Amino acid sequence: MTDRACVVFDEHLTEYNFGHSHPMAPVRIELTMGLARELGIVDGLDVVGASAATDDELNLIHTANYIERVRKLSDHPTHADSTIGLGTEDNPVFAHMHEASALIAGASVEAARRVWTGAAPRAVNISGGLHHAMPGNASGFCIYNDVALAIRWLLDNGAQRVAYVDVDAHHGDGVQKMFWNDPRVLTISIHEGPQTLFPGTGFSSETGGEGAEGSAVNMPLPPGTSDAGWLRAFHAIVPPLVREFKPDILVTQHGCDSHMDDPLTNLMLSVDGQRASYLALRDLATEVCDGKWVATGGGGYAVMDVVPRAWAHLLAIIAGAPLDPSSLTPERWRAHIEQLQGLPGPQRMTDGRTTAYRGWEQGYDPDSWLDRSIQATRVAAFPLNGLDPQP
Repeated sequence: MTDRACVVFDEHLTEYNFGHSHPMAPVRIELTMGLARELGIVDGLDVVGASAATDDELNLIHTANYIERVRKLSDHPTHADSTIGLGTEDNPVFAHMHEASALIAGASVEAARRVWTGAAPRAVNISGGLHHAMPGNASGFCIYNDVALAIRWLLDNGAQRVAYVDVDAHHGDGVQKMFWNDPRVLTISIHEGPQTLFPGTGFSSETGGEGAEGSAVNMPLPPGTSDAGWLRAFHAIVPPLVREFKPDILVTQHGCDSHMDDPLTNLMLSVDGQRASYLALRDLATEVCDGKWVATGGGGYAVMDVVPRAWAHLLAIIAGAPLDPSSLTPERWRAHIEQLQGLPGPQRMTDGRTTAYRGWEQGYDPDSWLDRSIQATRVAAFPLNGLDPQP
């Protein structure tokens, strides 16, 4: 096995474009890769291309009728079909939508293939992480569910147990649904609670279907949760469950819309807290599955100041050379940001926040909304996985 990790990327992956005014702007991918190149991060990665997922591959997780409708609407982008979630405000139809979406799906499959076959120890597709797409409809800016397809590819190619951890501010509902009845896949989503954020699911009581009880785990967070609380919840839930599950490989989704500056969510993380989660997942992959780790992007709508820095940290960690948070951002990159938005780009790769947190073993506070949420998730999911829910 080579010791060089890889990023699956080519310029065509930025063609997933809902239009100028849509929050999910492809410039966030361009700016991330530009920053990573300027910082020398890409020098430590193999950059590989991908082929679009075929209809047969997409049909492993999506209905044939849905794929056909996406194709037809791609050819007629002035049309809409709200019955499958397309032509809506969240998911406008655009020319070549099928091709752009299938390429992102293929890129995540390529990342999974690289890691599973030993061609790379770790791989990332930052254009991926489209975790809301359902078998027969688009949802939440997501047309095809690339993460679910990568997991399905792993299962079909010999993986016995796959752990999926989703740290996007929004619940990873599409991936959960596709593996709801499959005990071979452990899905863990840590997200802003459904009472205050789309898609309105992800309660701690959602724990998997018949024969797969405990395979779905949900950690809903109160709005306003910041680094210390988020990391407290993460470490109280994720590592014990993944260790007990003993996956062959770890697949992760890294939506960075949990940031305090994100315009669509109500969590209050910093880039520093997000970076800490990436390091924790790297360590977990090293501990439980010989380092085999497939990562994707996801949400993130502070597209100039936050997303590029967060995902450049992710790329550096995937490359095996984490970046010092105090590093300056390159002057040329900052100038490009200023040209785009009329305001200077961030000076450093940090928000200047500490990532200290109070471990769950230090005690449970029943007066805390956060702690009550953590305990509810532990009570719902831990016994089904053979674990004691008590601190």
